[in-house]
Amino acid sequence: MTISMYQASVPVLVRQLTNLAAILKKAEDHAEAKKIDPSVFINARLAPDMFALARQVQIASDTAKGCAARLAGVEVPSYADTETTFAELQARISKTLDFLKGIKAEQIDGSEDREVVLKMRSGDVTFRGQPYLLDFALPNLYFHVTTVYAILRHNGVEIGKMDYLGGI
Repeated sequence: MTISMYQASVPVLVRQLTNLAAILKKAEDHAEAKKIDPSVFINARLAPDMFALARQVQIASDTAKGCAARLAGVEVPSYADTETTFAELQARISKTLDFLKGIKAEQIDGSEDREVVLKMRSGDVTFRGQPYLLDFALPNLYFHVTTVYAILRHNGVEIGKMDYLGGI
């Protein structure tokens, strides 16, 4: 049995962002229950040279929508990186999920060899579709979602592995 580029991308991206939204909801509820200013979590980071939680969420969103758009050969939606509250981060995730759910299998299937060019600070990086998905986009998404999880767990939010994995 084979797996298509669509099956390996959009459902995975949707699942991770859905799990991320659930983790953020638990963090918001925890902050409220413990009378913690939510900005403590929003601005928390694991190390001084790492991005804070809000930026981690923004990058997860950017990675997901960028991946789907590039594989589908459509324009990558641009979102301002201005979120500073749980509600704003949830709205960004919701907007990203709406975009992902609008991408159809026929737009992505067959993109294994599609050229994907990323504009990086160090210069352009060129991939083929399948290596872009499997070796760059998905690991990048997992990194940023995992970092959000780690920031919140480190700060006492009562989440566990099953929150990260979502419903199985």
